[in-house]
Amino acid sequence: MESRVACISIIVENGDQVEALNSLLHDYGAYIIGRMGIPYREKGINIISVAIDAPLDRVNGLTGSLGRLPGVTAKAVFSRV
Repeated sequence: MESRVACISIIVENGDQVEALNSLLHDYGAYIIGRMGIPYREKGINIISVAIDAPLDRVNGLTGSLGRLPGVTAKAVFSRV
């Protein structure tokens, strides 16, 4: 199956979901190229960027699972390569 390179942007507004979020990222760890997290303390949120190389259904599955966590928003942007 053809893989796609994508960046998943995640905003975490509910810190109670961090464990569930990290568990999901661990489950997809074989596809993850890297990740960067930035705590924005003034607003009480965390901003996470995940670079991933995976089949389209896996990227969409991870993005959807993350977005279903309460207080978490996730969107994917795909490379044309």
